[in-house]
Amino acid sequence: MQFDPIIDDLAEHGWSLRHSFLSDDLTLGLAAECRKRELQGDLAPAGIGRGDALTIREGIRGDQIQWLEPGQSQLCDSYLELMDGLRQRLNQTLFLGLEEFECHFALYPPGAFYKTHLDRFRDDDSRCITAVVYLNPDWQPADGGELRMHFADGSQRDIPPLAGDLLVFLSGDFPHEVLVTRTDRLSLTGWFRRRPADVLAL
Repeated sequence: MQFDPIIDDLAEHGWSLRHSFLSDDLTLGLAAECRKRELQGDLAPAGIGRGDALTIREGIRGDQIQWLEPGQSQLCDSYLELMDGLRQRLNQTLFLGLEEFECHFALYPPGAFYKTHLDRFRDDDSRCITAVVYLNPDWQPADGGELRMHFADGSQRDIPPLAGDLLVFLSGDFPHEVLVTRTDRLSLTGWFRRRPADVLAL
């Protein structure tokens, strides 16, 4: 199955990079959808934190986002269905109890970045696995915008945002950052979520 190499990588290393995970048609269609939402003014500056504590801090992150909801477009629904298939496979093999997948378009304009962070909140462990798919068919090495992963042994790896590639990793285990981009950088960034531990204990 197409998901099994991801499962194997997560079980062994805690992260996985799959090249050309999305078809060219779906990748280009999702990129066009992101551009359309940008032109319509639907993308908004991303914040730091959550709820009432959410703040816009361009010195930490500079992307613009919009969350996906089922029924917004056929292309987006196709992607959400694909990710739900991955969610089910993760539950079947790794027994993670993942209940949902949430994701948003992210557009980094030239000069934007996101400083080193973890995807899991300190007081909420519901975000279990991060999944990022890239939508940049014309990306060149000089464009920047790589995702830099930091590993426990002090090493790091830069992931170029190549069209159709999927990066998956354990949300609470890998600090990471988005390096300064020199051109528009498009992606779909999402999280497989489970019920928080305090809810599971009830």
